[in-house]
Amino acid sequence: MGLSLVFGVLKMLNVAHGELIMLGGYVGFWLFAIWGIDPFLSLAPSALALFLAGGLLYRLLFSRLLSVPEETKLKNSILIGFGLALVLQTLAIRAWTADERVISTSYAGAVLPIGGVVVPLARLGALAVAFLTLGGLHLFIHRTYPGKAIRAIAEDVDAAYLSGIPVPAVFLTAFGLGSALAGIAGTLVGMTDAVSPAIGLSWTLKALIVVVLGGLGSVFGTFVAGVALGVAEALSGFFLGNAYREVMGLALFLLVLALRPQGLFVRR
Repeated sequence: MGLSLVFGVLKMLNVAHGELIMLGGYVGFWLFAIWGIDPFLSLAPSALALFLAGGLLYRLLFSRLLSVPEETKLKNSILIGFGLALVLQTLAIRAWTADERVISTSYAGAVLPIGGVVVPLARLGALAVAFLTLGGLHLFIHRTYPGKAIRAIAEDVDAAYLSGIPVPAVFLTAFGLGSALAGIAGTLVGMTDAVSPAIGLSWTLKALIVVVLGGLGSVFGTFVAGVALGVAEALSGFFLGNAYREVMGLALFLLVLALRPQGLFVRR
């Protein structure tokens, strides 16, 4: 959702989004390792830390692309994102080594039987957080003035300027909000999977697949496509083996690009 939000508003593709997820994972891990803060309670600090980091990165790097044509902006944002991903990955290795870290809570191995299916409580909680985050983002975008300003700029930036909307401030807010969503995702990754400096690329690729499936700039489409991709990967892993989980996602990606390149939830 963060990647889709940034593209929909700023028309930039931040391919360092996975590295922001990685940083969010480390925030959640160190809050738990040092102070014993539960990862569900560290979601807010992680989101705030990544919001501030995203705002800083936007000011230093991405804001310089606002005045260039849209096609050049997209290409240059991809190049900046690749360079930023390498820098953040290298800094993470220097700071925390290349070891994998896992947030091992007391309920990490707890499960809930549902109709003959054993569901890990940590992953069930992560699913609940995803729904709550989507609901909060929806209310923010549709019920608040900053959210309506974000929608207005995504629709027509020139008209937004003429209407008196502080476009530069809204751009900064949108980029920071997309980074904050990456921080929340990173904490959930650290709790349900593992965090290391090398996870950024895999999560960026997965996020790009989901965003393309749902349609670039469509937050609702991104959410539905993310659920669909997760279900497809789970079913393929169950019936065909775990080796085919990633293959199924790429197959769906290529199929949508061939049949409906604008995405499933965006009008032609």
